[in-house]
Amino acid sequence: MDKEAIKKNFSRYARSYDTYSTVQDHCAAGLIAKIKSNGFRKILDIGCGTGNYTRLLKERYPQASIKAVDISEEMVDVAREKLDGQRVDFLVRDAEAIDLDDEFDLISSNVSFQWFEDLKDPLSRYSGLLKESGIIAFSQFGPKTFYELNSSLRILFGKDVSISAYNFVEKDEIETLLKRHFKMVEAAEEIYRESHNSLRELLTKIRYTGTRGRGLNNGNLWTPKVINNLEDIYRERFKGITATYQVFYLKGVK
Repeated sequence: MDKEAIKKNFSRYARSYDTYSTVQDHCAAGLIAKIKSNGFRKILDIGCGTGNYTRLLKERYPQASIKAVDISEEMVDVAREKLDGQRVDFLVRDAEAIDLDDEFDLISSNVSFQWFEDLKDPLSRYSGLLKESGIIAFSQFGPKTFYELNSSLRILFGKDVSISAYNFVEKDEIETLLKRHFKMVEAAEEIYRESHNSLRELLTKIRYTGTRGRGLNNGNLWTPKVINNLEDIYRERFKGITATYQVFYLKGVK
């Protein structure tokens, strides 16, 4: 993952993000429904973005103090405005390398861990930030996300072309990492799909939600001719412009 490119993508469209974040909002609702436990007093929200999931946490646990972290200052600015006066402490930090002098009952993250370069060290660090019997709970996109787009690109350009999602980590690998630091681990998977009127509409959504990651290496790739040819392939192969999101929900108890 190119972390600077990811940060740039999210920062550039921070003010437009909420208009296009239907999938991320769906995952946030699914994640908080799976946490189930009550009584958290101190919560760490990793990759808080514009604060939509942070707000769900605050509504579910109104007495808890929440520390919310994101790598993009522009995203954090939006989140601060949204949750002004609600006992949320926002930090602009690289959550993958964050080191805090604090302990939490719950560490949670909605679809941000797939942008980490490596989950091994962060999960170890987060375990150290949790109190005994504390919980980590997060959602994460899997490698089948946008498989229709990835497949169509490979037909058009050859097997050497792929999107960032193709390299996302599989659920079994994440479970294995969690089991090194947590005594109880739960994992679930969901396939969520959205339909679009055109390929351009899908690409716009991907751009404004930052889910392209580093994007494709060639910045001049997306010409009108390429988009038209790619849409023809996409429609022929998948009978429309449907986008699949593979979502993992994971939970660990220290």
